[in-house]
Amino acid sequence: MAKPLVGVIGVTQPKEKEALIAFEVGKLIGAMGLAMVCGGLGGVMEEASRGCDQAGGTIIGILPSGRKEDANTYVTYVIPTNMGHSRNNLIAHAADILVAVGIGYGTLSEIAIALKLGKVVLSYHSWDIKGVKRCNNLREIEDNLRHFFSQSSQS
Repeated sequence: MAKPLVGVIGVTQPKEKEALIAFEVGKLIGAMGLAMVCGGLGGVMEEASRGCDQAGGTIIGILPSGRKEDANTYVTYVIPTNMGHSRNNLIAHAADILVAVGIGYGTLSEIAIALKLGKVVLSYHSWDIKGVKRCNNLREIEDNLRHFFSQSSQS
């Protein structure tokens, strides 16, 4: 069976608190033995990748460009798409659950696609829309991830 993937989506210019949470979310994903998928660039994606890498996790970066060199240095597997923003669709489809950090239109598009697919989206300082589960701190994100994967393993 395939290893579950946690999608981390978010802004390229996060506020300090958002960058810190993204790093901690990535670290948590790695420590839980899960793999992470993201857009592979900077900001929230890079901070989450750095945290996941530090915890020994695997990071899949699905890039908007066609150049592997554009990925942040922490990405384990780089997938260049040359699809621009359309790559957001691939991230939403690949992830089993997503964590959104910050408010940006690219993040909103990934949230919308994930919700349309019936996926769980957790939010920290991100879009407050119907279907998204707001988390106010790292502990709430961790609890939701653990609950999601314990439910998934029972199915």
